[in-house]
Amino acid sequence: MTDAHPPELKPYIARALYEWCTDNGLTPYLAVAVDASCRVPQGFVRDGQIVFNIGQEAAERLQMQNDFIAFRARFNGIAQEVWVPVARVAALYARENGLGMAFEVSSTASATEKPEEPPREPPPSGKRSERPWLRRVK
Repeated sequence: MTDAHPPELKPYIARALYEWCTDNGLTPYLAVAVDASCRVPQGFVRDGQIVFNIGQEAAERLQMQNDFIAFRARFNGIAQEVWVPVARVAALYARENGLGMAFEVSSTASATEKPEEPPREPPPSGKRSERPWLRRVK
């Protein structure tokens, strides 16, 4: 038996939820608790949180890695790169029905370095849909 910790579960669950949404024709939304380690459009941050539509039509070049999520999206018609540590992901859910999962948000004091350039092969993309929003489901 070793003292090694198993890998973090959150990125695997987030990828599974994203796949479930897209496989079922639902729009995956990503809620992020913003701190200094996040590269997001600050003008859209409300109460320390931002919600993104990360569907294939809204998020270009989406990367969901074990330590970060990165993509390119349009905000008020301006394309911007987004990069967030997985530790700052607060939820991933379907816009249409609110089904998904909330996550514990942790500090990113030892956050991984941000990538210098975006991925080389983007997935298919289309027009930007409506502005992201968060609906609390109880």
